[in-house]
Amino acid sequence: MNDQRLRLDLTELAEEVTVVDLRDRTLRTSRRLGIQRAVATSAAALVLIAAAAGTAFAVRPDRSPPPLPADSPSVTASPTPTQSPSSTPSTSTSGAPGSPDGGSSPNTPTAKIGKLFYGPATVTDAKSANLRSWRPGGDTVRLLSLPEIAAVGNVSVSPDGRRVAWMEDDGEGRTTIFTADVDGGDKETMRSGVERNCVTPVWSPNGHLLFREAKATGEPGRYGVLDTRSAKKTVRWWDTEPSACHALWSDDGGTVAMNTSAGVTLFDADGKRQRDVPGLDPSGTWWSSHIASLSPGGDRIALYRFHPGSEDQRDVGRFLQASAVLDTRSGKQVTLPLGGRELRQVYFQADGSMVVRVKAGSGYAVLLVGEDGTKVSETAEPATLKDMQILAVVN
Repeated sequence: MNDQRLRLDLTELAEEVTVVDLRDRTLRTSRRLGIQRAVATSAAALVLIAAAAGTAFAVRPDRSPPPLPADSPSVTASPTPTQSPSSTPSTSTSGAPGSPDGGSSPNTPTAKIGKLFYGPATVTDAKSANLRSWRPGGDTVRLLSLPEIAAVGNVSVSPDGRRVAWMEDDGEGRTTIFTADVDGGDKETMRSGVERNCVTPVWSPNGHLLFREAKATGEPGRYGVLDTRSAKKTVRWWDTEPSACHALWSDDGGTVAMNTSAGVTLFDADGKRQRDVPGLDPSGTWWSSHIASLSPGGDRIALYRFHPGSEDQRDVGRFLQASAVLDTRSGKQVTLPLGGRELRQVYFQADGSMVVRVKAGSGYAVLLVGEDGTKVSETAEPATLKDMQILAVVN
């Protein structure tokens, strides 16, 4: 059987998958992460080839979330505080020297780093979890509380930092997108009957949401762009239905990056295919099913990549850790000034600069890296955030 025939057969099988509850698969072990991850489809093994439905979330069911440190400043913006879940284990080694666990480094310019939004890094047995925000030089702010599975696996922050969008299941096989202010106020129902396994709600630069509908059979359907500000919540449907999972929208509005059978493919704002990112193919040296951030013009992408066969390729859920930044035209890796430390996350800002999160001692530090690749500043994160992951950086 040749490769092309195999791909076609697997694609046909993937179209017949039956979605199961997210909690039904929370105990499947991931060799790569070394932790438990929750899977939302019984055919997750097919997704990397067919780019069909399937998602997984990092879990740690054997450990309860630790209490927040008492000496860490926090401004409460939600009446329902929760504990911070445990951290995601390291996936690479670091020979970095230690640095302070919290607070801002003295004499470090931080004005160009935007506001960072954080969510829990893993799923525990908690029913809910709070998001947080932090701007270097200031205190952490406790934001709204969400169902923990949404806070870990699908919540997204609007480009202006004022709203969040997330998905919830009604227990009867239907999934609904909600939005709310970051403090929890003005909650709105956006759309029901959306596909929950492959595409989480993704904000466009003008405040619209990209989503994928679910057919009556539960299979994924069309991609649509929902106008969150319109009274009728109107939708502009894509003419195409690419076989793709996850999505990132560039800050200039012109590019949408998604995981496909080619690794990562770039589309325009109407869903028309532009090009594949070179060097990401399961039959080659590198593979990726996890994308984290896209540059304003779509010319660079932060993602998690690995050698095919070296890791559990079935783990295809949203995973915001980054192991490399690539040029989307050449596929070449962009050099980052990490100082020998472990790279954890990368987020592009509107001016093309990057906020780079690195392991620093027992906590983390965020670097401001210019578009030319030079380090502008470095600030240690507060200790209260070390068990969380960055969801977005808003200027």
